Amino acid sequence: MNLIDDIISRAKADKQRIVLPEGTEERTLKAADRLLADGVADIILIGNPDEIRLLAGSFGLQHIGKATIVDPENHEKKQAYADLLFQLRRSKGMTPEKAATLVEDPLYLGCLMIKSGDADGEIAGAKNTTGNVLRPALQIIKTVPGVTNVSGAFLMFLKDRSYGEDGILVFADCAVLPNPTAAELAQIAVSTAHTTRSLVNVEPRIALLSFSTKGSASGEMVDKVVEATRLAKEMEPGLCVDGELQADAAIVEKVAAQKAPGSPVAGKANVLVFPNLEVGNICYKLVQRLAGADAVGPILQGMAAPVHDLSRGCSVDDIYKMVAIASNQAIALKRAK
Repeated sequence: MNLIDDIISRAKADKQRIVLPEGTEERTLKAADRLLADGVADIILIGNPDEIRLLAGSFGLQHIGKATIVDPENHEKKQAYADLLFQLRRSKGMTPEKAATLVEDPLYLGCLMIKSGDADGEIAGAKNTTGNVLRPALQIIKTVPGVTNVSGAFLMFLKDRSYGEDGILVFADCAVLPNPTAAELAQIAVSTAHTTRSLVNVEPRIALLSFSTKGSASGEMVDKVVEATRLAKEMEPGLCVDGELQADAAIVEKVAAQKAPGSPVAGKANVLVFPNLEVGNICYKLVQRLAGADAVGPILQGMAAPVHDLSRGCSVDDIYKMVAIASNQAIALKRAK
């Protein structure tokens, strides 16, 4: 069984309630139908019920009837969610009137359902921008305690299984934060550790990457990575993390023996944390194209509940996988409480 199959199997064993705010979008509906047929998650679709049923019929979908369908303009908890939004955002200028309007926005409604305990995670972005997906999530669900920033990880499936964890590496941040500070880089490392445990189901060995290994070069950029490593160890004592390491020292044992002898991570890292978004995004795309690796993500991390932003060019299969991934993250968050 490969890792994605394992993630799907774990989701089936402990079904979570995943809300899909874009309930009338074609790929979303087709993914929901597959997810319901396979029993991967309990699906909540937000949208006009008549339109959803009509579309499901036109697409030949057989299982949408198993979903919970929530009409954003008319449902029994509408006032309760509006009141919650007002209370959460009143210090930021929210009014009851504005809350009553926003609660009809499926992206706000999905996050309010999670905040109220009526859903466990959300997948959106097939037809909405990243900003529109993340804005209500950050305003309502917010980040986990001790973490102030959201980051994006990729699962990289390599053909050469001698690297990482049997050919699996986790890369971060490749999607969100352009130029993290040392403190933010430390948070990315810790968040990626949690992602690795919940999805890859192994203990992370985290390399914070640089163009320097253990003082072979110096300067402000190197100092940031060294400080981030120290802060990550403070945030989670016992975490297997080391830096600063060059990429070859992080993943090649012979190089590690020369450049970083005695490191608990060097030569066997399964998580690579990049010093900034520019480096991370370029590297994941190069590995994907030049090494023929499969890249699954971005997997948003650091949120108090899983919320994932899809590419607007996503496929039905992408949505299916992200629901399974969100379910695994939700399971892990519940166990951690």
